[in-house]
Amino acid sequence: MNIGRTDTSVLGRWWWTVDRWTLTALILIAAIGAVLTLAASPPAAERIGLDTYHFARRQFVYLPLALVVMIGASLVSIRGVRRLSTLVFAGAVILMVAVLLFGAEIKGATRWLHIGAVSLQPSEFIKPSFAVLSAWMFAEQRLDERFPGYAIATGLFVLVAFLLLMQPDVGMTIVISAIWAVQFFVAGLPLAWVAIIAAVFLGAGVGAYFIFGHVQARIDRFFDPAAGEGYQVMQGLEAFRNGGLFGRGPGEGDIKAVLPDAHTDFIFAVAGEEFGLLVCLLIVVLFAFVVLRGFARILREENLFIVLAVAGLLVLFGLQAIINMASSVHLMPPKGMTLPFISYGGSSIIALALTMGIVLALTRSRPGQGGDK
Repeated sequence: MNIGRTDTSVLGRWWWTVDRWTLTALILIAAIGAVLTLAASPPAAERIGLDTYHFARRQFVYLPLALVVMIGASLVSIRGVRRLSTLVFAGAVILMVAVLLFGAEIKGATRWLHIGAVSLQPSEFIKPSFAVLSAWMFAEQRLDERFPGYAIATGLFVLVAFLLLMQPDVGMTIVISAIWAVQFFVAGLPLAWVAIIAAVFLGAGVGAYFIFGHVQARIDRFFDPAAGEGYQVMQGLEAFRNGGLFGRGPGEGDIKAVLPDAHTDFIFAVAGEEFGLLVCLLIVVLFAFVVLRGFARILREENLFIVLAVAGLLVLFGLQAIINMASSVHLMPPKGMTLPFISYGGSSIIALALTMGIVLALTRSRPGQGGDK
């Protein structure tokens, strides 16, 4: 973009203060996602009687919209980020309650709300808004010990976790728990409490195995993927073996024809078969670059709210990518979690665009401005 440093317009100030390296990496990830959706989604669409490029066309609508959301969010001030997150959080909570009351059950879980021709997963939007609000509360108590910020943040966490487990969505509950735990630790959690929380999370994990049948089934077939429901994992591993170093070529993969979730949960396997190990490594490097660069930028940040919020949002982004890719290569049980900006899904990609837009907003250079502008 040919914008001079003396340009004082909103766009000009944004261009010279935003982290352009992170923005470029995110656009590259989204571009790879567009190619992979085009490669992986036709068989999935045909299996359920839809037009061959049904999912691809929808994804090509979601991607530009996501870019607009990300750029728009990156223009917002720090105070605006708090206000926006409060509104998104309130709306997402209301919609999650509506999902429990009116949502349709799909694969044993109630996570989607159908509004006309649009399907919405409100829990996707609870993640970034929760990360910002909990960071705000933790930071406020550090500034004023009389303010019950830790209690409020913990209360928000319990509320969100309860709504997620009612669906149930254990995978997303794990992500929310990681966000809250990391922010609490960075805010100055005593080591004794670290041990207590770790013990509680371990106990909750064991409890989830015995309480939720789908969790037990996924863990069991993780250790025995040859058993019935481990079919997708076995096919995903076969896809990586078929692809080798350079892949079989765009559109030449066979596994996507038999993988029901090739365009969502197992799109990384399609990348491995058709584009090879080198492209898979490129995807991993891009995700790692975004997360590590984000943490590097907040190392010199003095505003505790920004440090906590960006840390929580980067944990969300990075952990979701790790869970998806690790599931595809059988390093952990499948969680039904999308690969950010690559897997098909409107709610996911828009919510992730909001997530990274807020990261870009909070990590912008602000010379001569106060910490709350």
